[in-house]
Amino acid sequence: MDLAPGPAPDPALDPAPDLAAWTCPAPLRDQPRVVMGHGGGGAMSAELVQHIFAPAFGGEVLSQLGDAAVVSLGGARLAFSTDSFVVRPLFFPGGSIGDLAVNGTVNDLAMSGARAAYLSCGFILEEGVEMSVLARVAEALGAAARAAGVEVATGDTKVVEAGHGDGVFINTAGIGLIPAGVDLRPQRVVPGDVVIVSGAIGVHGVAVMSVREGLEFEVEVESDCAALGGLVDAMLAVTPDLHVLRDPTRGGLAAALNEIAVASGAGVVVHERSIPVPQPVANACAILGLDPMYVANEGKLVGFVPREHADAVLAAMRSHPLGADACVIGEAVQEHPGMVVARTGLGGTRVVDLPIGELLPRIC
Repeated sequence: MDLAPGPAPDPALDPAPDLAAWTCPAPLRDQPRVVMGHGGGGAMSAELVQHIFAPAFGGEVLSQLGDAAVVSLGGARLAFSTDSFVVRPLFFPGGSIGDLAVNGTVNDLAMSGARAAYLSCGFILEEGVEMSVLARVAEALGAAARAAGVEVATGDTKVVEAGHGDGVFINTAGIGLIPAGVDLRPQRVVPGDVVIVSGAIGVHGVAVMSVREGLEFEVEVESDCAALGGLVDAMLAVTPDLHVLRDPTRGGLAAALNEIAVASGAGVVVHERSIPVPQPVANACAILGLDPMYVANEGKLVGFVPREHADAVLAAMRSHPLGADACVIGEAVQEHPGMVVARTGLGGTRVVDLPIGELLPRIC
């Protein structure tokens, strides 16, 4: 074997790679600029909050980092939340950006046990968007608000130059009252709690992607977008002693479970065969190389319920239209604190990590 060195490479014929131009589906964590992964609801989003926003803003209320802030004002306990919606396309099977703008904020309030009362609504419009499109969005938003029993009380409109937006962006903020005796937060989770999900997962993300990517299935996948306040009321009517609720939107069920595990210090075990994944969602995820546990939902919740109340809460959920397919998928455990583990159908286990980047951008 000839080990003599060959001729030196000619830079003109074999230039050095431009590392700055390289991209990766899961962007590197040390980023000098904002990347799509920072909006995915996973580890990169958490780092953005922890290292930039939280230190800059400070405050005891913000440190709760829940779906909604819980505050006391004039002797009442209020939940306060805000969210922005940049979904593309604006209309998709089962909903639109207008429906999302209401239901997303109403559900954030509901996860604290609050009954949503008022919303604000801010529109950022791109110059050139058709008035007929804007009217459809506004009508959908108004109808969703009436269906959720919430009033749009104030708002704002801004217009940006053509090419500096994407048609319609919406921000909504909401407030609601928390009933006495209700205390929903991850720190209340204890080993033995039963993990319940209200129905099939991954539906919203696949519905949006099917339109965006032109995917066709034997059965059309429609978004599960819905306001969950009534379902939460049915659960609380059984017992106010629910420990924590989350709506698994960005980052999906996996992100919600990881956030709860880390905040509570408990371990979480879920059983893969118990997690309801519709066949069209499973097929789409197989085509796209996705795990349904990481795909966003907009009309589902996951709850940690004391074991002694689990059967009654599950029955109440199944009696409500939005919880008809509710099921138990796991439990909180003492082992592996702060970690989520899935038991596979073959009897093995795998760690369910918090997602790093953005699997499905622009779906909410």
